[in-house]
Amino acid sequence: MESLFGVLGFLLLASGLPLQAAKRFRDVLGHEQYPSHMRVHSQLRGWSSDENEWNENLYPVWKRGDGKWKNSWEGGRVQAVLTSDSPALVGSNITFVVNLVFPRCQKEDANGNIVYEKNCRNDLGFTTDRYVYNWTAEAEDGDWEGGSSQSQHLTFPDRKPFPRPHGWKKWSFVYVFHTLGQYFQKLGRCSARVSVNTVNMTLGHQVMEVTVFRRYGRRYIPIAQVKDVYVITDQIPIFVTMSQKNDRNASDETFLRDLPIVFDVLIHDPSHFLNDSAISYKWNFGDNTGLFVSNNHTLNHTYVVNGTFNLNLTVKAAVSGPCPSPSPTPPTPSPSLMPTGYTSMELNDISNENCQINRYGYFRATITIVEGILEVNVIQIADVPVPMPRPDNPLMDFTVTCKGATPTEVCTIISDPTCQMAQNRVCSPAATDELCLLSVRRAFNGSGTYCVNFTLGDETSLALTSTLISVPGKDPASALRMVNGTLISIGCLAVFVTMVTILLYKKHKAYQSIGNCPRKMGKGKSLSVFLSHAKAPFFRGNREKDPLLQSKPGMP
Repeated sequence: MESLFGVLGFLLLASGLPLQAAKRFRDVLGHEQYPSHMRVHSQLRGWSSDENEWNENLYPVWKRGDGKWKNSWEGGRVQAVLTSDSPALVGSNITFVVNLVFPRCQKEDANGNIVYEKNCRNDLGFTTDRYVYNWTAEAEDGDWEGGSSQSQHLTFPDRKPFPRPHGWKKWSFVYVFHTLGQYFQKLGRCSARVSVNTVNMTLGHQVMEVTVFRRYGRRYIPIAQVKDVYVITDQIPIFVTMSQKNDRNASDETFLRDLPIVFDVLIHDPSHFLNDSAISYKWNFGDNTGLFVSNNHTLNHTYVVNGTFNLNLTVKAAVSGPCPSPSPTPPTPSPSLMPTGYTSMELNDISNENCQINRYGYFRATITIVEGILEVNVIQIADVPVPMPRPDNPLMDFTVTCKGATPTEVCTIISDPTCQMAQNRVCSPAATDELCLLSVRRAFNGSGTYCVNFTLGDETSLALTSTLISVPGKDPASALRMVNGTLISIGCLAVFVTMVTILLYKKHKAYQSIGNCPRKMGKGKSLSVFLSHAKAPFFRGNREKDPLLQSKPGMP
C-alpha cells in the first residue's frame, strides 16, 4: 500500500499538475469567514457563487499589510467609501454605492483619466504634469477584436468578458461586490452602484465587501477594499416625527398640555416597493381615548391632562410575495385506491405562486405631558413721555399678556418692517402677576416702522408673537411752534419791506427830475433813478452821488 501512494505521488509530480488548488473568490474576497452551515444562501439574481475560480494571473492577490499596497497608486492611497440605503424590507431592492476618494490634488476628468487639479499643492509641491493616469491614450480600439490575443485582458476575475459599453475607454476600474457567499463584478469609473433584490436574502445583519482594481497595462491590481453592514428585515422600517407649537425641545419627548401634537410617519422605502400597497396606521395614544385607524401618515392628537403616556403605532401594508408553504398533505394513496381523476399537487407548485402578504411596522414611545405657555398677545402699546428735547432713542411701553404657565423670561427682537433683518435683541426676567400680565419697555433707534417680536419662555415651552409699530419722531407741537415762528418772522420782514418801498415811492413822486424834456426820459433811466433812491437809506455812503445831480449848476 505504501508503495502505491509513492507511485501516485511520483506520477503527479511527473505530470506537472499543481499540488495547490487554484484560488477561489471566497479565498480572495472572504475576509469575513463564515461557518459552512452559514454559507448556504438562496441564489441572488445576476450573482455568482464565490466557489468559482479566481484568475490570479490577471488579478493578483495581495494580503493585507503587503508592501505592494503602498505603490498601488501614484501619489498616495485611494480610499473607497461604501454606503447603502439599508434597512431594506425583504422583497424590495437595496442599493450599494462605492465612491473612490483620490489623494490630494487628484480628480477624474470627463474622459475617465486621473489628472492633477490646477494650482493645487500636495505633499510633493506643485507638479507640472497634467495626468496621473492617462488611460484613454493607452486604450486601443483593436482591443475589442474578439478571439485575438489583445482582448484576453478585457475580462473579469472569473474570466467572463467585459461588456462593450459606448465609450468603454472611460471605464478603468473593476469593482467586485461580495456578500452571502456570492459575488457581482462590474466595470466603473470613480463610482459604482449596484442594486439587489432582497427577496432571497437572509434576514438580519449582513456584510457587503467590495474590492476595487485599476487598469495596469494589460493587468489589474487592487487599490482599495471596503466593507459595510446592511440590514434585511421583514418589518416595515418606519420613523415618527413629533412636533408641537410652543414646544421648546422636540427631541426630549416632553410636550405641552392642551396643544395639538403633530405625528408624522415616515416609511423608509427608497426603492418604492410599497408604492402600490394599501397602507393603514393604527394609533393608541395611551390616554384612554381609544384606537385611531387612519390611511393618512399624518395625525394630530391633543393631551388634556399632565402625565406620562405610552404611545403605540402599528403600520400595515399588503405586498406581493411568495405564498407560504401549506401544511404537510396526507400520504399519497396507492394507485389502486386513488379516485378517478385525482392528481397530486406538488408543494413547489404552490410556493411559486404570488400572494398578498401583510407586512407590519411598529413604533413605540413614552412621552411626558406638562403645562406650558400656550399663547402670547400684545394688548397695548404706548409712547413714553419724556422732557424736551426728545432723545434720539425713543422709548415705547408694551403690555403683554399670556395664557398657560407663568413665563420666566421675556425676549424682544426688534427688526426692520419685513421682520427679516434683526437690529437688536434683549432678554430679561419676566415679572408677571397672577393674570400673566407684564409690561416691557424697549428703546428704538430713532423714528420709523419696526417689527417687534416677543418671546415668553420657561423650561419646557416657548411662545411668541409679533407686531408692527410706528415710532414717532420729535414732539410735533415743538415742530409746529418752530414753523409758526418762522412764518411770523417772514411776515414781519415782508411788512417792513413793503412800508419802506411805499415811502420811497412817495418821495420819488414828489421829486422833479432835471432836464428839458422830463416826459421823454426812457423807462430804463427812470427805473434806475427809482432804484437809486430806494437803496439810498440803506447805503448812505453813496447818497447824492448820482451823475445827474452833480451836473446841475449850483449843486455842491
